Amino acid sequence: MTEIRANSVLPARREDIELHTADGLTLVGELALPADREPVATLVCLHPLPTHGGMMDSHLLRKAAWRLPALADVAVLRFNTRGTSSARGTSGGAFDNGVAERYDVAAAIEYAEFADLPAIWLLGWSFGTDLVLRYGCDPGIVGAILLSPPLRSATGEDLAVWARPVKPLTALVPEFDDYLRPDEARGRFAAVPHAEVVGVPGAKHLWVGDAETVLDEVVKRINPAAYPLPRDWDGPLTVAVVE
Repeated sequence: MTEIRANSVLPARREDIELHTADGLTLVGELALPADREPVATLVCLHPLPTHGGMMDSHLLRKAAWRLPALADVAVLRFNTRGTSSARGTSGGAFDNGVAERYDVAAAIEYAEFADLPAIWLLGWSFGTDLVLRYGCDPGIVGAILLSPPLRSATGEDLAVWARPVKPLTALVPEFDDYLRPDEARGRFAAVPHAEVVGVPGAKHLWVGDAETVLDEVVKRINPAAYPLPRDWDGPLTVAVVE
């Protein structure tokens, strides 16, 4: 048995993908699938603010792609929103402060549907949570998980949309978040009666040191049979070099 560390990459079928938006852009991404079986659920990941370093390789999303296909039979689709760069490349277009990114969200959900990926969930982090709340309440998704939601551009009207269909909506809110802390978050999300707000003791907005907690909470909701995730791996793995 080998301890799963921050840079451990477990086996998966990984392929570079492209998403095509309704306004004519090509977005770059990756799809990671279980190595030798079909997935039981899917995460479509929406990264933090690109003007502050957010991208598809932001550490929680990268670790989800490196671990969850092997540990939880979950497909993980990550991509760069318009104008965003990572090691995978740069997506077309330019950052639009969450406005034209509505087409990026739609393109990702559409890709997952056309690829016949099962039980599609949205996983948004920070800026990505505003995209989920504003544009993600789609008939094709099962539900959504929000990490460090700032509720900066998502309005009461956006939350009201999520109140109508009873799609699972969970917000993981750090105790020491820079923008929205658990007590205030519970008040704001009261507009969605079935929303679950989970305060995470000791955590901060960037979740440094708390990746295992986050991934456990995600898997608990999308594939409870795989919860809690193991901390060791009995099989081959590689170690990524991250700059």
